[in-house]
Amino acid sequence: MTWSEMEPLLEQACWDTLYMVGWSAVIAVVGGLPLGVLLVLTDRGGVLQNVMVNKVVGQIVNIARSMPFIILMVALISFTRAIVGTTIGPEAAIVPLAIGAIPFYARLVETSVREVDGGLVEAVQAMGGSTWTVVRKVLLPESLPALISSATTTIVALIGYSAMAGTVGAGGLGDLAVRYGYLRFETKLMWITVAILAVVISVIQFAGDLAARGLSHRGRSSVAPRLVLLRGGPSRAGKPAPAPEPEAAPAEVEPVEPTKVP
Repeated sequence: MTWSEMEPLLEQACWDTLYMVGWSAVIAVVGGLPLGVLLVLTDRGGVLQNVMVNKVVGQIVNIARSMPFIILMVALISFTRAIVGTTIGPEAAIVPLAIGAIPFYARLVETSVREVDGGLVEAVQAMGGSTWTVVRKVLLPESLPALISSATTTIVALIGYSAMAGTVGAGGLGDLAVRYGYLRFETKLMWITVAILAVVISVIQFAGDLAARGLSHRGRSSVAPRLVLLRGGPSRAGKPAPAPEPEAAPAEVEPVEPTKVP
């Protein structure tokens, strides 16, 4: 197979893969982020401690994570057809990809949020902050670098899942590698596909690490001002603390001459 024959196939396969991974990653983040935060809030010692809810949600996440993706795709055939009207193509692959990635990202979010300093949470609660304030002002901002790294890991995993989904008619680079590289013995095309996947994963990993590193440095530089604000320090009004006034020097006492007795 010549390059002129492979080029349109590779271009279409790349767009299919990016389409599947992009939409499923967005759905995974939107669904997995609140689920992971909920697991932290309802755990023992959490802001919304509820052991029963935590165990039920945790068990559902564990079951969904333990299921192999190829089996999950088959199990969700009826659900996928009801959602998108078909079980073949990139649109159909988004459904099992997103459902498989949501619990995966939720566990990563749970791990990231647990690393937040509990003293900040207690400070916000002591100031009368609500649960939403704790999540919005402390948990999410403080764990943002780790959340970015978790999202990067999820996207990389989704690229592998999408290649697997290609074996059952989802399209993309995985489908191209199997149909042409394996079934038609086009070894050159298969290795080109592998190289493209390696480059895409490397670029995504580099971008995610760069973003997480930048947010981590910025977060460290602003930790002290946040702590002062939470503790009600003098910088709350945006002004430095006034310097203490110097103590007044003691007044000099004039010596009194002794009275002479006649």
